[in-house]
Amino acid sequence: MTALSLRASAAEPRTRGPRGLVWVMLRVHQSALLFWLMLVTVAAGGLLWAYGPGADAAWAEYSEAGCGTTTSGFDCDMYGTAFQRYDNIVGVSSGLLTLVPLLTAAWAASALIGRELENGTARLAWTQSVSPARWLAAKLAVPAALLTAGMLTLTLLHRLMWSAGTELHEAWAVRAWDDSAIFLTNGTTATAHALLGLAVGALVGLLLPRALPALAVASVTTLAIAGALVELRPHLWPTVTVTSTDDVPAPAAEVRAGALTADGTRVPLPDCLGERGCLTDHGITGFYADYHPTSHFWPLHLVETGIVLTAAAVVVLVAFRILRRRTA
Repeated sequence: MTALSLRASAAEPRTRGPRGLVWVMLRVHQSALLFWLMLVTVAAGGLLWAYGPGADAAWAEYSEAGCGTTTSGFDCDMYGTAFQRYDNIVGVSSGLLTLVPLLTAAWAASALIGRELENGTARLAWTQSVSPARWLAAKLAVPAALLTAGMLTLTLLHRLMWSAGTELHEAWAVRAWDDSAIFLTNGTTATAHALLGLAVGALVGLLLPRALPALAVASVTTLAIAGALVELRPHLWPTVTVTSTDDVPAPAAEVRAGALTADGTRVPLPDCLGERGCLTDHGITGFYADYHPTSHFWPLHLVETGIVLTAAAVVVLVAFRILRRRTA
């Protein structure tokens, strides 16, 4: 018997059935699993610290500076040691969650799919009792389950930290609910983006069955999708409009602002700095602002989650169709 046939016969008992596929996959990608567990542990530890002792120390520093009766903190020691430590931990923990879709796409395209197609180990599995469709299903289902469990856990911890520190964030006016990282990690959208990254990585790995090119293309594609969704996000739900006689209530997310003419037409704000009668010369009679109040968080969040999950499902269907055509 050849070495190839010996390898095939040895692998056959382990890869037969769903449990065998899962076991082999966890063994092959053990380093990726350990990295994911480490990332979840580090982010969870940072969020729990910010929820408890970090927030307490920042509040104590805020009160000792004589700022307990103010709402802004601009006249206080807002950049003290305790606050900086708290703010850094919150930023790093939130940032780790926003990196998960990129890391997932790069890993799925290179190690999960691309490398196995490049080395021929995928075709070796297909010659056993594992069909191509079941092979791809296992490749997607196991990481998807681990990603969902980890991301939902971190999202709950992030919401716990953010809800407990709402007054702290408002007092220093440093982070807002609509900041990209905070918005993404305070709800289900973070998990949806991670699953989309997995789907995009798998599709790119099938289209480019070479590890390094697939890694690069999947990373660029995921970054482009994330950037497009950030630009689209403010337009996923109708805004609230105020005129010159009203103020945008804090902490609202302003989408656009400008000037109004006598007939109500919206025009850009003219450059009238230091010029008398400039607004009248341009026919400006008022001003407007479109914004999202904090009550729009969940409508915006759920709409984006639905869009991202739909896109992930479409990408997965395309991946299965491509695999079926190539192995027909």
